Amino acid sequence: MILTRHQTAPGPRWAVDGYYLPTPLDLSCLLALPKDNMFGLLKTLPPGLPAAGDVLPPIDPVQEVWACGVTYQRSRDARQAESQVADVYERVYRAERPEVFFKAIGWRVVGHGMPIRIRQDSQWNVPEPEMVLVVNSYGDIVGYCAGNDMSSRDIEGENPLYLPQAKIYNGSCALGPGLCLIEPEALTDLPVRIEIRRANEVCFQGETRTSKMARRFDDLVAYLFRELDLPHGVFVMTGTGIVPPDTFTLERGDVVRISIGELALENEVNR
Repeated sequence: MILTRHQTAPGPRWAVDGYYLPTPLDLSCLLALPKDNMFGLLKTLPPGLPAAGDVLPPIDPVQEVWACGVTYQRSRDARQAESQVADVYERVYRAERPEVFFKAIGWRVVGHGMPIRIRQDSQWNVPEPEMVLVVNSYGDIVGYCAGNDMSSRDIEGENPLYLPQAKIYNGSCALGPGLCLIEPEALTDLPVRIEIRRANEVCFQGETRTSKMARRFDDLVAYLFRELDLPHGVFVMTGTGIVPPDTFTLERGDVVRISIGELALENEVNR
């Protein structure tokens, strides 16, 4: 099942497999249910009208996006290369406790076809293609979407305490195009691809698989839910295994396409 969120005249409305859900049913309502109840409800609802209108970011305004870092060896290597305290990232990569940080609130997320941004005070900016887990309020993984965790590598590398500024700013978090609702076992070996086009030419592309992660999805979610209530559910970006070379930085007009499983998210850079 694919959940999408659409702009309509009365306001945003959710759909499943191309048909509107009854109002006022939204993602927050669904993620407040136990996993089996949510899947059961969606399977038994009568089909609504065909969904139309622009596709919006597949997240409600009140939901949070959290992110995990240094979950792939390639990410560890990149963090070490950019940082003046490289040993910090080796310790995080090997530690039992993962790096988990806040990325965005739902109303700040951009969706498929919407512009992403690079910081005005940064000279080294990259996209980070990531599998994003959709998690209900009980801590159960119910699906995934494609995500782009935009990062300013020079700010992050200057000092690890600058991580929030390198990661959290307008246009820095893209999710979409919809939510694929499947059992978590199906997520363990999905292909993750990125292609960046500049002036209609491919200037970078890469591929990895979620099976190369050094962390388990359920472990990442379990640490996030320690001492933290998430009554509307949560999105968890699981880290990147694809990092462009150190000589690369995004430019205005670049088009970033991220494919994970059957979902593809595309955004143009608008500084």
